[in-house]
Amino acid sequence: MAALPNIVILGDYEQALRRFSDWDTLEQRANLTFHHKPLRDEALYEAVKDAEAIAIVRDRSPFNAAMIARLPKLKFLMFTGERNGTLEASALVARNIPMACSPGGPSKETTAELTWALILGASKRLIEQNQLIASGGWRDQLSVLPMLSGERLGVMGLGAIGSRVARVGAAFGMEVVTWSPRMTPERAAAENATSVSLEELLKTSKIVTMHLVAGPGTKGLISADELALMRPDSILVNTSRSALINMADLQKALAAGRPGQAAVDVFDMEPLPENDPLRNTPNLLVTPHLGFIAEPIFAAFAKGITETLEAWLDNKPVPHPFKPQ
Repeated sequence: MAALPNIVILGDYEQALRRFSDWDTLEQRANLTFHHKPLRDEALYEAVKDAEAIAIVRDRSPFNAAMIARLPKLKFLMFTGERNGTLEASALVARNIPMACSPGGPSKETTAELTWALILGASKRLIEQNQLIASGGWRDQLSVLPMLSGERLGVMGLGAIGSRVARVGAAFGMEVVTWSPRMTPERAAAENATSVSLEELLKTSKIVTMHLVAGPGTKGLISADELALMRPDSILVNTSRSALINMADLQKALAAGRPGQAAVDVFDMEPLPENDPLRNTPNLLVTPHLGFIAEPIFAAFAKGITETLEAWLDNKPVPHPFKPQ
């Protein structure tokens, strides 16, 4: 009797995948191992060295060419969502190892919701107000709050998420301006926004919110010089990718007062190390990458993984093959 294939599931931090799909068939046909803690380097290698198939939740487990070269038994790899920024896919292509992804569910909608939770939480100083109440206080000087209506909302990237964020801003009575490397006046007008230069957006916007793909033209886009352009009462929000902002420069800029605040859901290292100063930086509201953490999304992830792995075991075409550009 042939040995069962080894399948390893990585990045199930929330321990949610088993709740949202039926894993019985896979349990009967493969040696299935779930990993709930973050794994990198040697710990990651030890977890997957005997794997014939690997499934990754988002881009939580980095696979570079050197790591892939150490996995001679690997025959198939998949990840959830539409793209994976920590996978060196060319190394898999070179070995003719097939790849697949899975539907991401309503992640655009949930990220837009979180963006506005961060904007409102920062602008209304909700954390500080809650702490004031908890400590026995009432209103203080931080309780005289600005309004967003009538202010300028600068949206960097007007795709599926940015356009949703822009529409909410307009509903609040904000003037919406936008910039991206390929923005045109016509694209902006289609979302009732105005296309402006990056410099104007940074200089004039009360809220600057980032919704760009982190690529060669956008990594490190916001650093010391750009931050120094921002209004002293502005708020910089990032629910996209941490690589868009030089985070060390952001800490210095917040200390210098431009921007006045920031709200961030994404980080260079995730989970954020316990001693990372970003956890306690003044005027910085941080959340633990919650943009896509929602039940409908994890239901899509779980079903996508089980359906894809079952198809792979059956030597059938997988539902969503991934071919890097």
